[in-house]
Amino acid sequence: MLAFALAACGAEAPPQESAETAETSEAAPDIAVSGPERTILAFGDSLFAGYNLAEHEGYPERLEVALRAQGINARVIDAGVSGDTTAAGRQRIGFVLDNAASPPDLAIVELGGNDLLRGIAPASTRENLGAILDELARREIPVLLMGMRAPPNLGAQFQAEFDGLYPALAEEYGVELVPFFLEAVFDQPQLILPDRIHPTAEGVQALVEATGPAVVSALPPAR
Repeated sequence: MLAFALAACGAEAPPQESAETAETSEAAPDIAVSGPERTILAFGDSLFAGYNLAEHEGYPERLEVALRAQGINARVIDAGVSGDTTAAGRQRIGFVLDNAASPPDLAIVELGGNDLLRGIAPASTRENLGAILDELARREIPVLLMGMRAPPNLGAQFQAEFDGLYPALAEEYGVELVPFFLEAVFDQPQLILPDRIHPTAEGVQALVEATGPAVVSALPPAR
């Protein structure tokens, strides 16, 4: 459980495909949606990249299906990179935004787990996340920040500093916050892959169900 609380580690591995998913990726059902297309940038690490899952089983893909099931004409862009630290995210956020067809209506930022795995000082994590939020603010892109939590074995001071940086940044930048992205699964071993770190496809669905309302709330009104 402590390993899973660290979250989002490691190099990429090929997805494990069942006989059903090997032949075709599951297509989203044909659901009636309305209004202009709403683009959401899912910017994070392996928790967004769908580590060891089929392509359609990742968080951005399942979130898009869930939003469209509510009638929202959503397109969720998967910008998750396995192994990314907040420093790596800071380096690529400008490139990702510069190469987008148009500015997203909302950016979901999920980073910090790999900083924990590397024992990076919370002050550095906060500085890097702040730089990412600065870039998004400069481009007037609303943000939903996904918080992470440190396990107690890293020490009380480290834990307090790390856990506190997400709500502090959310308040400083005036962005929406999910206090702990993995809340729905971190203590549910049946929803965790054998690596004891990443969610299963069912775990991803639980995360979508738990955080979907926050995404809808953070999505600004259509222009």
